[in-house]
Amino acid sequence: MAKPLQGVLAIVQTPFDENDRIDSTGFRRLVDWSFSVGADGLGTGMVSEILRLTSEERRQLTEELVQATAGRGPVFAAVGAESDRQAVELARHAEQAGCDAVMAAPPLTTRLSVQAHLDYYRAIADAIDVPVVVQDASSYVGAQIPLTVYVQLLEQYGNEKILFKPEAAPIGPNLSALRDATSGKAKIYEGSGGFLLIDSYRRGIAGTMPGLDLLDGIVAIWRALGQGDDAAAYRVYFPLCAIVTLQLQAGLDGFLAIEKYLLCKRGVLSSQSRRNPQGWSLDEETAREVDRLFELMQRALP
Repeated sequence: MAKPLQGVLAIVQTPFDENDRIDSTGFRRLVDWSFSVGADGLGTGMVSEILRLTSEERRQLTEELVQATAGRGPVFAAVGAESDRQAVELARHAEQAGCDAVMAAPPLTTRLSVQAHLDYYRAIADAIDVPVVVQDASSYVGAQIPLTVYVQLLEQYGNEKILFKPEAAPIGPNLSALRDATSGKAKIYEGSGGFLLIDSYRRGIAGTMPGLDLLDGIVAIWRALGQGDDAAAYRVYFPLCAIVTLQLQAGLDGFLAIEKYLLCKRGVLSSQSRRNPQGWSLDEETAREVDRLFELMQRALP
């Protein structure tokens, strides 16, 4: 039986070796470290650099994630693609590999109508038995998914089959709009990297999907909020939020560059290598500010 998605569901980065191939040893180290600091489950997503991986590499990453997790928590794979046929094939592979769910952003190169959105997600949902996370990643790639798409999919498939990760700005009000439009039935996840975690938590999310670089901080915030300890949550949140602000200035490449920098700083990754082409790299002055804020966050951890 598929494990439910709830709590801190971290999105794994993809380490590359000196030949620009997936570093499987480094990847297993990332997975082990994630569970050691409290991740409830793991998945792939935009910060896994899936848009820069080949189809074969995407399948490889999914298989290695399932194997490395070894039942320690739920696993989900990003399967969004430019056609429903591609997405369906990736979704079927993810289910066969042992994933507990899949996550799909809509095509990025085509602005879809409401009906086209529905057709795309129905094709994926009808092809597999595990849940589908409908991801709106339009805060950094693609276009916003209309609210009516969410509502119609939920009405057709129910809240065990269709889950939601709405990342269109403004994220908080959009989370509440989806919650209210579905009378609280929608299971919603946020993916701001922690920047909007506290606000999103108060709006009733089922989980958060951050990258790994600040995972110990995210876990601490999530647990503090669950215990009603706002003071502890905010102590970690403020420096963490400031780091994410630096990531946001350069979009997806900003997240990737700083995330891999911090994972190397932690000793979890051995290389900051990213897949080319890249639109932004970390400069020395930004790195020094990241270092200062990271130290503040570490001192705030329980």
